[in-house]
Amino acid sequence: MGFLPISKEDMEQAGIEQLDFVYIIGDAYVDHPSFGHAIISRVLEANGYSVGIISQPDWKDDNSILALGRPRLAFLVSAGNMDSMVNHYYVSKKHRQSDAYTPGGEAYKRPDYATVVYGNLIRKTYKDIPIILGGIEASLRRLAHYDYWADKLKRSILLDSQADLISYGMGEKSIVEIADALAAGIAVKDITFIPGTVYKTKDVSGIYESVTLPSYEEMKEMPRRYAESFAIQYQNTDSYTGKALLEEYPHQVYVVQNPPQEPLTTEEMDAVYALPFMRTYHPSYEAKGGVPAIAEIKFSLISNRGCYGGCNFCALTFHQGRTIQTRSHASIIEEAEKMIQEPDFKGYIHDVGGPTANFRHPSCQKQMTKGVCKDRQCLFPKPCPNLEVSHTDYLELLRKLRALPGIKKVFIRSGIRFDYLLADEDDTFFEELVAYHISGQLKVAPEHIADAVLSKMGKPGRAVYERFVQKYDKINQRLGMKQFLVPYLMSSHPGSTLKEAIELALYLKKLGYMPEQVQDFYPTPSTVSTVMYYTGIDPRDMQPVYVCKNPHEKAMQRALIQYSNPKNYELVKEALVKAGREDLIGFDKDCLIRPRNMRKSIDNKDFDMRNPHRKKDNAKKQKMPIGRQQEKQKIKTKKKTIRNVHQRKK
Repeated sequence: MGFLPISKEDMEQAGIEQLDFVYIIGDAYVDHPSFGHAIISRVLEANGYSVGIISQPDWKDDNSILALGRPRLAFLVSAGNMDSMVNHYYVSKKHRQSDAYTPGGEAYKRPDYATVVYGNLIRKTYKDIPIILGGIEASLRRLAHYDYWADKLKRSILLDSQADLISYGMGEKSIVEIADALAAGIAVKDITFIPGTVYKTKDVSGIYESVTLPSYEEMKEMPRRYAESFAIQYQNTDSYTGKALLEEYPHQVYVVQNPPQEPLTTEEMDAVYALPFMRTYHPSYEAKGGVPAIAEIKFSLISNRGCYGGCNFCALTFHQGRTIQTRSHASIIEEAEKMIQEPDFKGYIHDVGGPTANFRHPSCQKQMTKGVCKDRQCLFPKPCPNLEVSHTDYLELLRKLRALPGIKKVFIRSGIRFDYLLADEDDTFFEELVAYHISGQLKVAPEHIADAVLSKMGKPGRAVYERFVQKYDKINQRLGMKQFLVPYLMSSHPGSTLKEAIELALYLKKLGYMPEQVQDFYPTPSTVSTVMYYTGIDPRDMQPVYVCKNPHEKAMQRALIQYSNPKNYELVKEALVKAGREDLIGFDKDCLIRPRNMRKSIDNKDFDMRNPHRKKDNAKKQKMPIGRQQEKQKIKTKKKTIRNVHQRKK
């Protein structure tokens, strides 16, 4: 067993005359289960289908997709592990200068809107072959969506790419059903019955138990209709309760989203991660120094999928769903033992987790038979009374990993949901987390500290985070350790005005902490927060919400978080004046900045106003003409020489 074919020579060596599927990907080819293309291709292979990989084709060359010939069943297309626009641009819309998913970290090896470009490239050459989209870019753009980079509402990616189907979400079950249907001779236009897929049609008469969304033209005309549509979509992300969703486009074309595929059982998830992955990048990339993204994930373990945390700026609900799916201890231990045998393994497991590390079971048993609640969250605004809180299983897994021969340290670098941690009456996991699974500092994500903003983020209130900080400090003291918290913070999220930004700055000053980096809110496709950003409406209750879009105000909010940086002084001052908080410009302990270019005379002596306790050089001397200063200096030198002569004579 080795890597999948990437050339005709590889196909000949494998005895393959024609591949069943050719997979076009925007990332480098990395055969590791942290890469979506690796999982989908290995799952297809395990079900008897041959798959070849064309990685980062030259989209300006029509022949680039001919490298493996025409596939027997279909082309598969994925932009990669990230949305291509997020991969290419900072929130400021400036180009990133490197790409961790490309050999050598080289930038610009995939096009903007890669899924659309690849789809059209294939369709230009092959008019009739099925094209199946997958990956996070297609998954989160499967219906009409706001695109931050174009600043407009875009159509379903299915239409713009000229593809036939989208396999959305993680896709292991739906892709096999699609492959089986195509292999059975079913025309791609008739594959309308598979959960976890999106298709286009002009006839919706045979679709039962469906919900019709506002039309694309309506949403373009009235952004409020987009907020209404998104609210319906959000309530239909569960495989148990989700309905088919119909979105109409001009010329009576409908894009139809089938309900999500069922979550994987533990046995099914174990089977996926037991597939014969090579666990690294293709050897053809060695000349360029490999693929940077492998560094963090090569020695990390995925233990779960899904997240019921419900952060509004996160798209996980739309991609992986809210139901937690887990691997067995045996599966994870087996993978860890393979890691230990790697020649470059140094004894450190970098992570054991997933979207949220400390979620290892469904939030309640009801989810397993009736699905997640449509009208409430598990943790927000406070933990649901039915929430089952326990870290026992995760704790047992971590202990087993720590005990393996060859393991020096097991880190947890995935997010820890601190409100869930506090809800656990048993502190055993918290204590072992502090004692064994961090190295000097723990990264957590309060994101903000103003309750008005936190409510729009779907995050717990400030008081919850402060309780967590106090408990963390107490446990460190009890264990005789001195470890720190590194909070992730976000500026300019919907709901944040200058008032809330100042509140966060004052909190940081009280804390004595100054973050090195600050993340501006990034409106990525298919999140609640992005809908707020575009429409100015919270889709959860359809109430208006303040949105900071002005680049200068965004800069002020970001500068306030790093108020002590001299480069930010003018922005911070402007923000304080604009917010009517000039009281925070001064020498009081609560002030954020001190006045500049001010002098104060006390007892005819001049003082530096930025440091009132240090006497400044005589102001008159500073203002004295240079010639006069030189003359006075000569007189001083002459007097000093005369004194020295007298002292020698004595």
